[in-house]
Amino acid sequence: MGSNEAEQLRPASRPHAVCIACPAQSHIKATLKLAKLLHARGFYITFVNSEFNHRRFLNTKGPRALDGLPDFRFAAILDGIPPSDLGSTQDVPMLLNSILTFMKAPFRELVARLNDPELSGGGPRVSCVIADTMPFAIDVAREFGVPSVSYWSFSACGFMGFRMFRPLLEQGITPFKDDSYLTNGYLDKPVQVPGMKNMQFRDLPSFFQTTDPTDPPFHCLMECADAAARASAIVVHSFDALEPNLIATLNSTYSGRVYPIAPMQLLVDQIESKSTLDTISYSLWKEEPQCLRWLDSKPANSVVYVNFGSITTMSKEHLTEFAMGLVSSEVSFLWVIRPDLVVGESAVLPPEFEERAARTGFISGWCPQEEVLNHPAVGGFLTHCGWGSMMESLTAGVPVLCWPFFGDQPTNCKYACSEWGVGVEIEKDVKRAAVEEVVKELMMNGGEGEKMRKKAGEWRKLAREAAGPGGSSVVNLDRLVNDVLLGKGV
Repeated sequence: MGSNEAEQLRPASRPHAVCIACPAQSHIKATLKLAKLLHARGFYITFVNSEFNHRRFLNTKGPRALDGLPDFRFAAILDGIPPSDLGSTQDVPMLLNSILTFMKAPFRELVARLNDPELSGGGPRVSCVIADTMPFAIDVAREFGVPSVSYWSFSACGFMGFRMFRPLLEQGITPFKDDSYLTNGYLDKPVQVPGMKNMQFRDLPSFFQTTDPTDPPFHCLMECADAAARASAIVVHSFDALEPNLIATLNSTYSGRVYPIAPMQLLVDQIESKSTLDTISYSLWKEEPQCLRWLDSKPANSVVYVNFGSITTMSKEHLTEFAMGLVSSEVSFLWVIRPDLVVGESAVLPPEFEERAARTGFISGWCPQEEVLNHPAVGGFLTHCGWGSMMESLTAGVPVLCWPFFGDQPTNCKYACSEWGVGVEIEKDVKRAAVEEVVKELMMNGGEGEKMRKKAGEWRKLAREAAGPGGSSVVNLDRLVNDVLLGKGV
């Protein structure tokens, strides 16, 4: 078949969104949800993974897991990183350097192939690009003359924090002269951030705390923030009532091109053909549903759920402090412990913990987190403050104990504790006595824990209003689709 004949057979009238996420669990999960929402609005979807994560999905879910649907397909591009263990997360600095230096060419080749009628497999021409913190994809969209969305699967405060990286560099604040800046009180100094109040340097995304002028995480996230200005639209995974002042500031900065759309899961739940899309799942790890049966045996609001996310690592000493603090609290707990949670070695818990935990705890390798957080037995969440986890916690109405690790997590922690009234921070150098104290305080009836639970319940209600009929997130999604993705302008 010649190229003209093949072109005539393509479903030219249907919009085709190419979606690509930063190759990490929470980003993939959030971007897949946005892709499902677009699919429900008539878009043909090509979802792009790195080759490494593509293999991880197949390894976890089985060889047919990424077959997709006739109009929701998966593709993979090389990331240029040496092979590593499929059971572990790739090295973050190496991964971010790959985003900066390598992945643009493979992505451009993929879009060109999708536009070639003889190579596309019958799909329509690409009509827009959705890029989760992948700046090169914004530029490729411009090359092909189609609209692009800079999707920040972060809070608006997280996005604004990353926007500060360029001014910090220009003002000579970063890179630091030496590591003493991390311990000499410098991070406690106030910093002016548009739309945000009472901010200190320590509350900004942590990647600016570097002494290396070529630091890949800092430069990658700075470029991601810069690229947002080149996109046709910016989507943040937030809702209007959660961050009104900050969203207004961003819209003023970006001429009204910012669309808060959240919570994604509540919007996905409303899709009429959801049962078909349920075959397309998110997890890079095998989920263990036994924990849900364990929760079924527990009273309401009696369990603290503990999960430090898909990337956070800690020392063996900190693992022990968390473990002993949890059992000393005598509060029931469900703890997700990844095989690679401890730096450089397997996560081995002390024998005295295992003896005591047998009475009150449940250890899981990975779990269906949203189901866990929405289980009536769960009354609190000890978290690293990754934004996916924070949004899921707010949506479920569960207060949080915060132990931020890196990236935007300190910013999310700041807002959870100071702005939203749902969190308490745990010191970085965690001690078992502090863990015991905050867990007891969070889970007891009355006191600060009760206040935080009530406040979390209020955010749960507002999240449902945002995602409900006529809600702000529904309106913003419709505006994004109609005005940007189906519009004439780029």
